Amino acid sequence: MNLLFICTENRLRSPTAESVFSEYEGFVAIGCGTNADAATPLSGDLIEWADVIFVMEQSHKSKATKKYSALLKGKRLICLAIADNYQCMQPELVLLLKQKVAMHIHLN
Repeated sequence: MNLLFICTENRLRSPTAESVFSEYEGFVAIGCGTNADAATPLSGDLIEWADVIFVMEQSHKSKATKKYSALLKGKRLICLAIADNYQCMQPELVLLLKQKVAMHIHLN
């Protein structure tokens, strides 16, 4: 299953999610950001690739929907409501991601 994680700059939250969920068998995870200067910017190709799309904040969902509404039809787009209060791979962020994502998909 292909999981796409979206934050703002793809420097803290979504790279953490990419690292954490890439470790699970049967999952491929990619992180990206809504800003044009993000390490990996959100693109139509990433939307098409993803089976499930997780955004960290409602603003990310709004930006993705505004720009890629046609590509998002039929896709699961889930807001995790995780604020930009964590460092990359911070243990509290890892735990929060695991808890919130597990509410939406079965992790092995």
